[in-house]
Amino acid sequence: MCGISGIFNRDNSRVELDLIEKINNKTEHRGPDNGSVRIFDNVALGHRRLSIIDLSSDANQPMATKNKRYTIVFNGEIYNFREIRKRLESKGIVFQTNSDTEVILYSFQEFGKECFSMFNGMFALAIFDNEKSELILARDQFGIKPLYYFVSTDVFIFGSEMKTILAHPICKTDINLQGLSEYMWYGNPLGNNTIYNNISELGAGELMVLNKNFVKIEKFFKIKNIKSKIISEGDAIDEIKVLLEESVKRHLISDVPVGVFLSGGIDSSAITAIASKHYTQRLKTFSVGFDFAGGPNELALAAKIAKKFNTDHHEIQISGNNIIDVIESLVRAHDEPFGDAADIPLYLLTQKLNGKIKVVLQGDGGDEFFGGYSRYNTIQNVGKWSLLSFLSPVIKASGVTNTKLLRFQRFLNAISQNDPAVRNALLLTMESKYSGPFRIFNLQYRNLIKEKDPFARYREVYNEFNQETNDVQSIFYADAQIILKDTYFEKVDKSTMANSIEVRVPFVDKELSEFMLSLPAELKVKKGISKYLLKKALEGIVPNEILYGKKTGFSVPYAFWLKTTLANYFEQQISTSHAQKYLDKKEILRMFDLHKRNKGNFGFLLWKTLIFAVWLNNNRA
Repeated sequence: MCGISGIFNRDNSRVELDLIEKINNKTEHRGPDNGSVRIFDNVALGHRRLSIIDLSSDANQPMATKNKRYTIVFNGEIYNFREIRKRLESKGIVFQTNSDTEVILYSFQEFGKECFSMFNGMFALAIFDNEKSELILARDQFGIKPLYYFVSTDVFIFGSEMKTILAHPICKTDINLQGLSEYMWYGNPLGNNTIYNNISELGAGELMVLNKNFVKIEKFFKIKNIKSKIISEGDAIDEIKVLLEESVKRHLISDVPVGVFLSGGIDSSAITAIASKHYTQRLKTFSVGFDFAGGPNELALAAKIAKKFNTDHHEIQISGNNIIDVIESLVRAHDEPFGDAADIPLYLLTQKLNGKIKVVLQGDGGDEFFGGYSRYNTIQNVGKWSLLSFLSPVIKASGVTNTKLLRFQRFLNAISQNDPAVRNALLLTMESKYSGPFRIFNLQYRNLIKEKDPFARYREVYNEFNQETNDVQSIFYADAQIILKDTYFEKVDKSTMANSIEVRVPFVDKELSEFMLSLPAELKVKKGISKYLLKKALEGIVPNEILYGKKTGFSVPYAFWLKTTLANYFEQQISTSHAQKYLDKKEILRMFDLHKRNKGNFGFLLWKTLIFAVWLNNNRA
């Protein structure tokens, strides 16, 4: 796992060494083991290395082919690199390292752009073709690893984090209203959008080719191209057992110790069970307890799983006392407002590990590919729920401030939407069309942002589906393309790489995920049981009390903090002269007062307001 960066001066001017070094070192936290740059006159590549596979200096990057035509900088891991290497060796290629980086490099030399579809792993990379003076960028099929870019007539800049691009003097910043609109609705921008007008994300499964004359972006992976399978339930369960075990085995490939984040839930328990069977050493597992957790937690279940599979188990206790420092650190880590407060425990956990381990497996993707959310079942009864939609305006008109009633009203409004794309989006957000989140802005800014469509990305994704795609399958497809990349992978990557920890996600393995997307929805969502197929596949492997016990989960109590330890900080942040250029302080304080008196449902909106204000006050330019 690493950080990459680069500059392509399309006006043919030479890249200065101090500039590429400055840009490259902005992500030293992503790669503390080595930092190197290479300049090809008007093109420069930078790399920060976190050494995981082939720890020798020979595997440092930027790395070039023997003939010097291709040079690569790469962030991620390719889990099937050994199989691909054998194929290349049969063609006469002799390797100088044992790294997956070199395999990518010669795969591109041998197969061109087709190689990206061969890789099973997570990657964001750039390859410079010195003969054609072209730069090729690519990102893995679900966007596990981030890749940002800035392009103008004269200059192209890219990096693993936006701070690399912002360090270039040519990059002037202004707010992208579409990205801000999406942030206010969902807690993060969607698709290619960022908070900045002139900085974009390369999409999941996309590649870019550019030179001084053109920029071309194309998709090498599309979910709609996955062929549907006709398969029995029993055969599907048997296949899942095989694919999941093979995935976890692949994700254990490393030349440094590997651990598991063990929450005590189904996904992390499954990974622990399989990994402990195949890992050559005693597997390290990590569970976390917070002094601010409040209510149920999964530490006891995690301890039972650790005992059952004889792991080297560590319970890490973390305090929320210095939460203001953590908020500001995470705003810097994300480079833009990010509203999912679950990045806080991940950041604190990896900070506490403090170099004890470099690679950790965790369960992201289990819900999205196996059906872990209630809405997968809810949408099957959309007709019945819609019969109650008349209650939504009634509740609204009554002026109630009861939190549970307001949540029910929001749900009824969402489920009754005729447009399936908008319906899915509204089921995912705590905001409502009745009381949109733009009210936090002053009138001038509100008039600007209300012209933007916060549902545009959902409409774009849904427009790609075949007409035969049913409502439930559509949610599986949309979640795999939107919330995974834009929320969960963003959360995991930035909060853990800030502390130089690589997180791997076996449930997003290429073979396993594509198999799950090929299955009919009625197999995945059955009898009202969440993760039906996964639970069946894990019977006899994971204890039934984990598989079929009540899901407790963990939520970060940001709504409580806003009333208590963060109350003064909140008012300070929204009251600065810079924040006042955008915010309606009077309206925000009105909601804040109701929130402190437990009236209304403003917790998430106020949290997003705080993060936006902190970001504004730290980015006054």
